[in-house]
Amino acid sequence: MNKASLALAVSALALSGCEGSDPNLNQTGAQPDLPAIREALIPPMNIATPAGWNETLPTVPEGFTVSAFASDLSIPRQMLVLPNGDVLVAEGRGGNAPALRPKDVIAGVIKKRGNSSGTGGHRITLLRDADNNGEPEVRTVLIDGLNAPYGLAFVDGFLYVANQDALLRFPYQDGQTEITTRGEEVTKLPSAINHHWTKSLAASADGSKLYVGIGSNSNVGERGMTVEEERAVVWEIDRATGASRTLARGIRNPTALAIEPTTGALWAVVNERDELGPQLVPDYLTSVKDGAFYGWPYSYWGKNIDPRVEPQRPDLVETAIAPDYALGSHVAALGLSFTTDGGFGGPFAQGAFIGEHGSWNRQDLSGYKVSFVPFEGGRPAGDPVDFVTGFLTGEGEARGRPVGVAFDPAKRILLIADDLSHTIWRVAPATQAQASLTR
Repeated sequence: MNKASLALAVSALALSGCEGSDPNLNQTGAQPDLPAIREALIPPMNIATPAGWNETLPTVPEGFTVSAFASDLSIPRQMLVLPNGDVLVAEGRGGNAPALRPKDVIAGVIKKRGNSSGTGGHRITLLRDADNNGEPEVRTVLIDGLNAPYGLAFVDGFLYVANQDALLRFPYQDGQTEITTRGEEVTKLPSAINHHWTKSLAASADGSKLYVGIGSNSNVGERGMTVEEERAVVWEIDRATGASRTLARGIRNPTALAIEPTTGALWAVVNERDELGPQLVPDYLTSVKDGAFYGWPYSYWGKNIDPRVEPQRPDLVETAIAPDYALGSHVAALGLSFTTDGGFGGPFAQGAFIGEHGSWNRQDLSGYKVSFVPFEGGRPAGDPVDFVTGFLTGEGEARGRPVGVAFDPAKRILLIADDLSHTIWRVAPATQAQASLTR
């Protein structure tokens, strides 16, 4: 496709108002509404173009305040709060998958309209706010020269970093502000093509195991299933030996992993497939069950067959299980953090904060917010709540796009990585902010 044809196709697509969403569908919770498949030669695509915050702040619920905790980062992705309260931020951009089809090229153009500017830092930045006044007194590069770092974990004096090609381990001492030693490779991670390059990471409740989320190399296997070997999976890695096994399969793109604090179970947020319509397939939040198959690419939300995949695998579809909780179609959930120690109290005492990066392959925008899913007894227990919004303007432009989220129970704050404005946002109870001002 030449440039002129591409520009014409993109313009026609941008002007098309077809394939609108049905506002009467409920696409969140344990039993989301799933409409009929609506394939198109060129599916509807639309992304919020960057607008900048221009001194505007995100919108938070009454009783909370929000401020910029750090700015001028280089594409911040996931975060980790260390035991001493220091905050680590992974900064990077990866991936090298070539386009296969003309619509892949068009999708690439659409996505670039809403992408973060600049190149990723390929580093871990440390932020220290010892007095919890919202203004870090220390900001330093803890580790430099990484390869698209994303997932972070800390266990027993070691910091673990999931690069796009390998899981690394660094010795860490409390209060350290720079690590210059080369990381020890715990294990290599699948990195051929890297259609989905992000490698999410979490440590088990007892610290003996590490879990890595590895996304698929395609939408629905259009590159062939050979390149999908050990993709769309979650690995369990023995921390002592580096030995790995596949914990779950068919989980298209597990972009964030976290341990649910009351049960010690592993949970994930997952980005599902595209091009079946504006309301298929819902992205989801789910516990990651040992030995489970979540359907990709042969089926979605349990045993709903995707007719595009060849050859079909009815034997695998028969074993597919449905996820626990739908978040809405194409919201692009990238962040997951559970509350602990009573959270913010009230309706935000127990549950999960989820960073929704925002859609690109539907005409009406979805996501672009931080939501909260209440939990009870280790399970979702209610409708999702919009916790932080304002990332979209009234004209549908993007001031920012949330990625990782991190709840710090000691300081009672929520941190949000915004990779469009290169900012970390800090949300705290308004009474806490007032107390800091009067000290």
